[in-house]
Amino acid sequence: MGRLLDSCDTTVSASYRLFGLVDTTMGAETFDDDADRSKWLLPGPGLVYLQVPSEVGTTVIRLESWAAAPALPPGQWAGQEEVEVDLPEGDLGLQTVDGGLRAIPLVLPSPGTYRMRWQWVFNPAAGPFTSPLQGCSDVLVTPAGHEAALGGEDQFCLVQIWRTATS
Repeated sequence: MGRLLDSCDTTVSASYRLFGLVDTTMGAETFDDDADRSKWLLPGPGLVYLQVPSEVGTTVIRLESWAAAPALPPGQWAGQEEVEVDLPEGDLGLQTVDGGLRAIPLVLPSPGTYRMRWQWVFNPAAGPFTSPLQGCSDVLVTPAGHEAALGGEDQFCLVQIWRTATS
């Protein structure tokens, strides 16, 4: 089991039902054209975008850097996916189509290949929320238990990141 190296908390407002975590040296790159839109995470070179329901205005996001794979966090989540991404510099930012790139203070140990576990919940008091995934229009579950992390916003997202290989 890993140990927590660093963390930061921030908010992001998705645009076009997306927001991304990107290596800031990648410029205006985007996720792969052939990314599977039936999945929540859309990877690309040096980045990962999360699809979010159109009903989500603001997402509270907690980013954690780990020395090795962390244990699964407790509680019920509306969704979870993992992806591996190469981060050539390891300096991260949050990116939206309308808002551009905003640096974040999360420190990663070094450039390299990282595994990211994304987990999220939606605010039960703000729903219903509809799936943004291609070919799916289901109403999403909104399990309780993360009210403090939501802070009254529409979505809470926990992203845990750990290195799998160095550059």
